[in-house]
Amino acid sequence: MKQGDAVPDWVEHTIWWQVFPLGFVGAEPELVDGAPVLHRLEHLQAWLDYALELGATGLALGPVFAASTHGYDTIDPFRVDPRLGDEADLISLIEAAQARGLRVLLDGVFNHVGRDHPAFLEVLRQGSHAARASWFKLSWPRGSDPGAEPDYACFEGHLQLVTLNHDEPAVADYVVSVMTHWLALGVDGWRLDAAYAVPRHFWCNVLARVRSVHPDAYIVGEVIHGDYAAIVRDTGMNTVTQYELWKATWSALNDRNLFELAHALDRHNGFLATFAPLTFVGNHDVTRIASRLTDERHLPHALAILLVCGGTPSIYAGDEQAFRGLKEDRIGGDDAIRPIFPETPAGLAPYGWPVYRLHQSLIALRRRHSWLHHARTRTLHLTNEQLVLAVSDGSRHLLLALNLAEDAVLLPVPDARSVEAGEAVVVKAEMQDAVVSLEPHNWVVLSV
Repeated sequence: MKQGDAVPDWVEHTIWWQVFPLGFVGAEPELVDGAPVLHRLEHLQAWLDYALELGATGLALGPVFAASTHGYDTIDPFRVDPRLGDEADLISLIEAAQARGLRVLLDGVFNHVGRDHPAFLEVLRQGSHAARASWFKLSWPRGSDPGAEPDYACFEGHLQLVTLNHDEPAVADYVVSVMTHWLALGVDGWRLDAAYAVPRHFWCNVLARVRSVHPDAYIVGEVIHGDYAAIVRDTGMNTVTQYELWKATWSALNDRNLFELAHALDRHNGFLATFAPLTFVGNHDVTRIASRLTDERHLPHALAILLVCGGTPSIYAGDEQAFRGLKEDRIGGDDAIRPIFPETPAGLAPYGWPVYRLHQSLIALRRRHSWLHHARTRTLHLTNEQLVLAVSDGSRHLLLALNLAEDAVLLPVPDARSVEAGEAVVVKAEMQDAVVSLEPHNWVVLSV
């Protein structure tokens, strides 16, 4: 099966609202054995209408399974984290989302497990003779007795995250069983955490088996660097996370170097030839876009790039309200970007709503032009501080013009007709030599 054949039709119309549930509901930092189930997913369910009014068509959930701390140190992927609730709570959330037309994506951690996972605890208790010792990459001290701790592969130096042995058939069986279990209960797909760290042959085997049962499952791999197109081709994933374009967007705006953005968009065009990347300007692992940008006047430019260029856009909950938050490289360094949310949207501060309305406007444009999902861009005009892009799927067209300068400019916008989003004046509309008058630090999307 070619990768393109496996993409569900609904993905073309999808705009994800991404939520990190443990932070969203204010869960305790650690899961305590025997602690009561706290039915906090109802808190998130109260925000579904807010996501719908934003214009989102999908709910992308961060970790929801039993884990020791932050959710990525999984203990039991068949059990909902008691700090969030139980299976009935998750099913209720899924059903409530889907009743509103929101697809649901789960976050699967299959590169590693937490140290408190039962399979690894067996290893620590029983030694090399443990039934599931082959699930891990272990090295035992010579002459060690049961109860001795082996050296083991871990994820990026984090000893709490024990890397699975992806050459072990039982590990593949385990991952397939987890993925198909929740797909059978109604979710629409999976984000594969740290997908870049897992051998491609493992994903190829696992995803083929998952799709033999759930052919319409949408699979997103977390990939930061590397050959995106080859990873999609070799694994059977539908797509990967577009970190290249994320970095180029904020970096080009901060440095007022739109050549960097134009270069990244040229590479993005190449990816779009075979798959539609998951695009974003913020997620649960990076500094908030409103904090990342050195000039807040350029936040609308970042959003316009996200929602006009090709791919499947994802909005990280809170970014639509211009939440601030700095990612730090320390224990607890994610707390600022994974905050608790008010009980309902009525509890939000008033100053974020203009940014919410800007998101609504650009998402509405995106949904009017669903063909943007696979559209390519062509650079019509480029300087350090100005950029005009032609955006097209071959038969339908828009123009995106950006100005980062302190002065108003006239930019070429051939055949532009009218303003679709933003504010500007088109001179000689519908003419080959049409220009747009763009105020300082402004942007516009034009119909053609």
